[in-house]
Amino acid sequence: MKKHIPNAITCLNLFSGCLGIVFAFNGELQYASYAILIAAVFDFFDGMIARLLKAYSDIGKELDSLADMVSFGVLPSVIVYQLFLLSPQTGAISAWLPYSAFLIAVFSGLRLAKFNIDTRQAEHFIGLPTPANAMLIGSLPLILTEGNSLILNYINNPYILLIFSIVMSFLLVAELPLISLKFKNLSIKENILRYILIICSVILLLTIKFSAVPIIIALYVTLSFIQFRAIRQDQS
Repeated sequence: MKKHIPNAITCLNLFSGCLGIVFAFNGELQYASYAILIAAVFDFFDGMIARLLKAYSDIGKELDSLADMVSFGVLPSVIVYQLFLLSPQTGAISAWLPYSAFLIAVFSGLRLAKFNIDTRQAEHFIGLPTPANAMLIGSLPLILTEGNSLILNYINNPYILLIFSIVMSFLLVAELPLISLKFKNLSIKENILRYILIICSVILLLTIKFSAVPIIIALYVTLSFIQFRAIRQDQS
């Protein structure tokens, strides 16, 4: 019985993603963003529970990727698609422009397929993980509700949305080593950058709320660059 518990949690991840897609197509982008957050919580706990119960299975691995494809691939794409439609400039540029948002879904699929067969990613990630990308995208509608006019102008600009979609798609499959947030132990020395990231993330979220998410993702990439640059220097 216990071997089915992680898969049941993964199914809740998938269910959250499906609900989020419905919310997004109905224009309820805030609820769609919350669905990404809930899916990310389930995605975290299915792996943790599987390790605690030693309930690993091939179907669990495949189910996890399929759920992530919906919750962290398709759902973020629909959110960006809707953000394109909300911009008054989009129609004047091209009616086809909003469909560029689905590049994120395509490259999320490539990212997940690559992760499943890439043995180099046992200790760290290569390319931006799909949950991190999805949470960044999910933060955009929530940032809009905070009423920052400067950020609003950027998010509502279709050219910036296009560039954003292309850049995030590239980061998903880039040969960019990134820190895994899975702790093997609680050693400060071995996990110093993870602790820095977590502490800074909490402080930023408490002070600037949802606007902190893009900064946290940028900090994550920067700390990863510092760590792996130091590793290369030690090896040379």
